[in-house]
Amino acid sequence: MVGIVVDQLRTDYIEGLQSRFSEHGFRYLIKDGVYFRDVDFKVSPLDAASATAMLYTGSYPAQTGVPSASVFEQTSSGPVSRPALASAGTVSNDSFTPENLRLSTVADEVAIDGVGLGAVYSIATEPQQAVIMAGHAAKNAVWLNNTTGNWATSSYYGSLPVPVSNRNFRASLSSRLDTMQWRPLLPLDGVPGISDIKLKHPFRHQFVRSDRDVYRKFSSSALANAEVTDLAIEFIRQLKMGGGPALDMLSLGYTAAPFKYVADTDFRAELADSYIRLDRQLGRLFEAIDRYVGADNALIFISSTGYYDDAVVEEKKYRIPGGEFSTKRAKSLLNSYLSAKHGSAGYVEAIRDRHVFLDHKEIEARKLDPEAIARDTRTFLAKMSGVAEVYTVSDILSPATPEQESMRLALDPRFAGDLIVNYAPGWDVVDDEEFPPVKRSMRSSPVASPAFLIGAGLAPTVISTPVDATVIAPTVTGLLRIRSPNGSEGRPMQLDRKE
Repeated sequence: MVGIVVDQLRTDYIEGLQSRFSEHGFRYLIKDGVYFRDVDFKVSPLDAASATAMLYTGSYPAQTGVPSASVFEQTSSGPVSRPALASAGTVSNDSFTPENLRLSTVADEVAIDGVGLGAVYSIATEPQQAVIMAGHAAKNAVWLNNTTGNWATSSYYGSLPVPVSNRNFRASLSSRLDTMQWRPLLPLDGVPGISDIKLKHPFRHQFVRSDRDVYRKFSSSALANAEVTDLAIEFIRQLKMGGGPALDMLSLGYTAAPFKYVADTDFRAELADSYIRLDRQLGRLFEAIDRYVGADNALIFISSTGYYDDAVVEEKKYRIPGGEFSTKRAKSLLNSYLSAKHGSAGYVEAIRDRHVFLDHKEIEARKLDPEAIARDTRTFLAKMSGVAEVYTVSDILSPATPEQESMRLALDPRFAGDLIVNYAPGWDVVDDEEFPPVKRSMRSSPVASPAFLIGAGLAPTVISTPVDATVIAPTVTGLLRIRSPNGSEGRPMQLDRKE
């Protein structure tokens, strides 16, 4: 069993770039596999962590324990952000465990079905994605450490597997980084949207060791996918995956996300090249599976993460309507308004990301109604420039509109503020209550997100009608004839078999 999650993979790019693909990657999947052209995740917002948890549990973020990559926990000093699958405080490799993942996963069910005899592993550049794909019962999960560039794991899973230790010792990323450049693999003439300037002066990205964020940037590039494939092939070869007494599973995390470290914010050339390179990496992987395991002995599923983040800070010269929304200023204005109405106090404790946290101790001490304070906060906040809509948690938990239902499926009340803000497209939200301030641009970019299934005697099929993302996990486990994850929401799809 091979599971592959590609962050922000888009159907239109796969179909638009087919003439530049090999016969062994995306063309092979479309020709010989089940091709879902539009997988609907139904929730907003999404990121790589929450989407991967959906795919592997078959449930929505409200239930998985991973409503987003970062969650907020209340402490004595106010709400503190932490990775969803790491403990609060200083985050290290050893912080990442699946203990906060509340449901079983496809990988867990594979491990349980094989009574622990199966080899279940995951590889990704990002730790939380690796942990989600490995689940609770895997042999190991490995990811790229953004400080050292080495492959890492946590003590939850034990020591590094032999292929990983060998890779770190003999061919570490840090020892090769200065020699690596990202340039177009093929000429991009004729690719829609790529300007003449980009064609005449092709991009070239180098990864300078002195840059503090060099490994983070590398992990966001198309070159990172090759590192994942290299290690995956070593797992299959050295660990003899697919040849043991029980079903084995290898899960991989790739990226097709926009490379936002370009100087001019136009990353379309890099994005097209990412797909061309990803096609080659899938071809290498499929060839290795066929060589060491046999294509007929493998079931492979591939899915996008269902969202696309191309938001960048627009230059003022384009005069796109918008502005800057300062969370620090908004908090000050809200407290002034609420103090004038209810007495001087700091009623709003913090605004973090889209969440507004009220100071319940202060509200209780003044014997005020928290619901009334929340309603007043909502009324005032909704009138601020840059705010599209404001909802209380009660609004979302009792949805009256399709948008509120989409938010309900993504909301875990344990980590939510008292109110949730939807900012207006075109605005830049500046989280400046803490240092250094973080600026995020608001933009909605809905796209069709693909998925593929190949193997297990499945007949080649193209499915163009939208498919709910929660059916992927039970469909995969159904094909394997094992239990679905314990929180699966959808029913397995009934797919045609070869004659």
